[in-house]
Amino acid sequence: MPARIHPTAIIENNVSIGEGTSIWDSVHVRHDTSIGDECILGEKTYVAYGVKIGHRCKINAMVYICTCVTIEDGVMISAGTIFTNDRFPRAATPDLKSLRPSDPDDETLSTVVGPGATIGAGCVIGSDLTIGRFAMIGMGSVVTKSIPDFALAIGNPARVIGTVCRCGQITGKFSGGMPTEATQVVCLKCQRKYRIEDGEAVELP
Repeated sequence: MPARIHPTAIIENNVSIGEGTSIWDSVHVRHDTSIGDECILGEKTYVAYGVKIGHRCKINAMVYICTCVTIEDGVMISAGTIFTNDRFPRAATPDLKSLRPSDPDDETLSTVVGPGATIGAGCVIGSDLTIGRFAMIGMGSVVTKSIPDFALAIGNPARVIGTVCRCGQITGKFSGGMPTEATQVVCLKCQRKYRIEDGEAVELP
């Protein structure tokens, strides 16, 4: 199935769009971006140049994705989420006599959103970090450091308060972040099992 692109969307040169992808009204996709198969980009979303988006991603309305962001397969990014990439942003040079260039430089840092992750509505995502596989970020959170696989994180700054299953159900809640001592949790909905140890959750066979 060919991609469906709303007539008001702006698609710049050298953009790759996969089969079955839908790009809705007033979306702007900058040059040299790659979008996989069966994705949805909601209205008024902005995707900067050089961004990589995997297959079967849902990106809701009014999302801002800056350059140096990679979104892997099966990611959901809810409405109003903002990504950032500049550690020390300034509009002008120190003497204020000229604008700084917008091209990436040494302070432009990358962010990776791992497969299956969900980012809730109205989140702000910092730079130089990774959001792990199937992690879930609660709405309105400000993510300033990397989030482990299968972790549930909320707040400003976002902190890990539990674990989630591939299916999205909460599998455990913790008061002090991921446990360091070995423990096992089971999803009550789909019965998948996970081992948590040294602050990491691993899916068991």
